[in-house]
Order: sequence, then structure tokens, then C-alpha cells
Amino acid sequence: MQFGLIGKTLKHSYSVEIHNMIADYDYRLLEISESELPDFFKKREFSGINVTIPYKEKIFPFLNELSETVRYTGAVNTVLNRNGRLIGDNTDFYGMLSLIKHSGITLKGKKVLILGTGGTSKTARAVAQHLDAAEIIFVSRTKKEDSITYCEAIRNYSDAQIIINTTPLGMFPNSDGLPIGVDIFTELDGVIDVIYNPIRTNLVLDAQEKGILAEGGLYMLVAQAVYASSLFLDAKPDESLIDLTYRKIKNEKGNTVLIGMPSSGKTTLGKMLSKALNKDFYDSDAEIVKKTGLSIPEIFQKYGEAEFRHIEKVVTQELSKKSGAVIATGGGAVLNSQNVRSLKQNGVFIFLNRPFELLTPTADRPLSKSRDALKKLFDERFPIYKNVADIEIQADKSPELILDEIKKELI
Repeated sequence: MQFGLIGKTLKHSYSVEIHNMIADYDYRLLEISESELPDFFKKREFSGINVTIPYKEKIFPFLNELSETVRYTGAVNTVLNRNGRLIGDNTDFYGMLSLIKHSGITLKGKKVLILGTGGTSKTARAVAQHLDAAEIIFVSRTKKEDSITYCEAIRNYSDAQIIINTTPLGMFPNSDGLPIGVDIFTELDGVIDVIYNPIRTNLVLDAQEKGILAEGGLYMLVAQAVYASSLFLDAKPDESLIDLTYRKIKNEKGNTVLIGMPSSGKTTLGKMLSKALNKDFYDSDAEIVKKTGLSIPEIFQKYGEAEFRHIEKVVTQELSKKSGAVIATGGGAVLNSQNVRSLKQNGVFIFLNRPFELLTPTADRPLSKSRDALKKLFDERFPIYKNVADIEIQADKSPELILDEIKKELI
């Protein structure tokens, strides 16, 4: 291959799409076992590669030369083949530096906990040192010479101000994972998670819910790719590509989640939006019908609302794993905080705020068959919609005008 990415497991990777946005060259993914590394580097059948978990330190013996950035960080994520001579470099350093700057988080004079002790953790330490952190502590599952355990971190470092997660805990498809809780850290004012799939991990969401600056690793992924591409092509990095590519890949990979009252237009707008954005469309109520073989009124009649909410939760969990989709939720889906959390990981919530007088009670909606029942639901749910929404759209006009507003907001 000309250029590409090697790693043990790459099903979660966005690298091909990102490099295709950045430059015009052949970029491929290659899953490779550790036993295959010697032969791969002996053949040297590539011009340049990126390296990810778990090989950022293990490939050192195969390299002829190391850049100053590698010597500083202690990890390699980019290898250049210059006339058969393999040169190790590290663009993760500039990627993480760009991410922290983008997040608005300040490390100067702060106490920083770095979760994990792999190659990316060493890059995080180098970045924290570069940004004048006052104290840097590695946290590992087991006690090591240069790290403390998670129990020690909770017991003795509850005054940490910055957390940087470099572990895979919380990464797709195991996105329910959480490396550490944020509640114990009373002085915490910034969280960085290098995981980019999902876009917002549980760690990031926990911090954001407390009003703490927090961001996942997608911006870092894009930034390091821009710097890696410049090395591949032996050109000056075009930093303007970072923001542009980040917005493109975030819109492409992220879900658009429509919330709002029954009859607010979620399904109609969802279908229109999926066509406009060239994304798959899913209606959670339709998925429930498909899963059970029963209509919504039949589920309520046979099993009651509690069982319906359980089925809705299962379907919501499944839909939250989608990437690059438009999802129309049932009117009551946001009543369950776990539904909200799951969908927030990879989705932007758009509240279609349709005035009550324009809502319509219908027989196929068991909880809003009458005007009075609909008003009761409206009063209960409206504050919840407002609270969880990332974007609010006044849905009191034609579907075409609402669609235009949504697209503008997303852009």
C-alpha cells in the first residue's frame, strides 16, 4: 500500500475518510498481529503509515531513525519510508496540542491525571509538560514504578484539575465503559478523552453535565492526520484543513436526533433531512413495531406503558450505536435519562418546538388521544426537551422552511 494505518483492531477507525478529505492518495487500513510486524517492516512495502494501538512503542526495533518529537514523547504514530530507510515520527503530539487548544482547556499550573500508560499516555505527558502543567500523574490498573492505581487516584488525588484519558475504555463498540468517575474530583475543570468513536464518551458527558470543559478525541484525530499527511507528501502542513475536515467528519459520522412532542413533525422532517444529508433514517417507533410485530397501541393494550418503555430503551440503545444517521425518537424517549445519554454519545439533539395549538391528538398515540391528555404531556415534557436539546428549532412553519433552518444550524 502507498499510505495507511496499521493496528490490531481497526473496525472503529475513521482514518480512511479523513485522509480522503485531506489529500488525493491511496490510504488503507491494515489490521496486523504483533507476530506479523517483523515481516511487514522487513518488506517495507509502503511510503508512509500511521500506527495505532497497541504498536506505538512496539515498532521501535524496526526503525532506522527517530524524530526529535519521538524522542520527546517516547511513542511513534507515523513511519516514513525514505528510500528504504524507516523514520519514526509522532504527529499525535501536535494533534493533542490542537485538541486542547480547541477545547479551551488550560493546563498551565494545573495538576493533571493521565489515565493509561501506553504510547498515547506518553504523548499526553509530553503535551502537558509543553503546556507547563504543574504536576503530572500516570494512573494505571496496576501499581507501577511511574504510576499510581485508580484507587490511589481517587483516595489521594481528588484535587486533580485535569483528566486526560488515553485508555480505550468507552470506545465503540463497548461505549458504555467509563475509566473513572468525575464526581470525586472537586477541583476538576477540564477533561480530554482521546477516544473519538463515540464522539462523546461517558467520561466527556459526565464532565459536561457538571459544567466542566470536556472534549473527545475527534479533533485530535483530524489534526494529527493533517500533520501526518504533510509528512507523507513532504509538504508544509495546511492547518486550515483541520477545522474544515473536523466539521465534515463530525457531520458525516455523527447522528442527528430529532426530539419533540407527538405530531411535531419528527418523522416527516427526519425523512426529508436524511435525504438532504444523504444519511440513513430510523424512526424509533417504527423500529419498535418492527421488533415486536405489534403496533404501538397494541403494545400498550397488551403489556402496558412500562413494558413499552422497556422495549423503547432496548431499541434506543441499538439506534445509539448507529453512525451517520438521522433518528426520529418517540415523544417520551427523553423521559429516560439512559436513552438521552446513549443517543448523546454520537448525536446532536434537535428539539422541534411546535406550539401546543398546532399539535394534534390522534388515536394511534395511546397517551395523547385527547386534547387534554396531549396538554398534560406537553406541560410535563416541554422542560425536558428544552434541557436536553443541543439545537432548538421553532416548528411552526412549513417543513421545507424548517428543514432549511436545521441544515443551517448543523452547518
